[in-house]
Amino acid sequence: MKKAFITGVSGQDGSYLSELLLNKGYEVHGLIRRLSTFNRERINHIYDNNFKLHYGDMGDTSNLCRLIKEIQPDEVYHLAAMSHVGVSFDIPEYSYDITGVGTLRLLEAIRISSLNPCIYNAGTSELFGGSDSGRLLNEESPFHPKSPYAISKLYSYWMMRLYRDAYGMRIWSGILFNHESPRRGEDFITRKITLSIARILSGKQQYLEVGNINAERDWGYAPDYVEAMWMMLQSRKPDDFVIATGEVHSVKEFIEKSCYIADLSFDDVVRVNPLFLRPVDVSCLCGDASKAKRVLGWEPKVCFDDLIGIMMKADMER
Repeated sequence: MKKAFITGVSGQDGSYLSELLLNKGYEVHGLIRRLSTFNRERINHIYDNNFKLHYGDMGDTSNLCRLIKEIQPDEVYHLAAMSHVGVSFDIPEYSYDITGVGTLRLLEAIRISSLNPCIYNAGTSELFGGSDSGRLLNEESPFHPKSPYAISKLYSYWMMRLYRDAYGMRIWSGILFNHESPRRGEDFITRKITLSIARILSGKQQYLEVGNINAERDWGYAPDYVEAMWMMLQSRKPDDFVIATGEVHSVKEFIEKSCYIADLSFDDVVRVNPLFLRPVDVSCLCGDASKAKRVLGWEPKVCFDDLIGIMMKADMER
């Protein structure tokens, strides 16, 4: 039985990845932070003897070393991060320590263990920032990060590349474009939209307040994207892959389609609030996943309209 170790197991991707690996017969170990409030709502439903949680944090080197030694994983999926772009402007030092240096701590824990697991590193389309805005971005496109989060992720990406080249570690980085689901955090724009519209529909909220409605993103479905993570580690050669749909849609379009499902008028429920504008914003991000299709055989299964339908249905039922 293969063993997998997932950092950030309680997040959107960590929960879907745990389900995927358990269904494939893995023993799954997840790193979870100890907080004063319970933070396991995305994984509470997973009842499996092969699913084990461990308390820890990306700021604790000694604990990471201990866990790697005790678990001896065959595969490591590094998903943990301070992953909110807007919040990273408010807490840049913390974002860099956990998202950037936390990756180095994990790499060192694995290196000194003398183990050689397959390692997946969660990259992000935010690495590209304003680079070639409006064009399809692939593995060769230049990086131009525009937030403390993105810069921290760039450090993480290059540290993974260094350890792959310098120590022969088996590392894959997935440069994932935006991917959403009903398990997306409520402070992310897509989930904020679907949850707010559901609340407006039920009379619990009056307006949806947003910032830049003209920002354009390449949005996919999270379960499709975690499957790509697993597929990378089953491939022969460590490499980097862009994972995306190749389609771009605006925040305004996401709202309009959500309103249509709820039979609400965009103009009646939406308010633009300057407080939600970022100091620096990225206007457009769209990815080219042709390499992933060619090498891994991966393609997205859920389209943009169906993604919104899935999220709206879940939040209206909720």
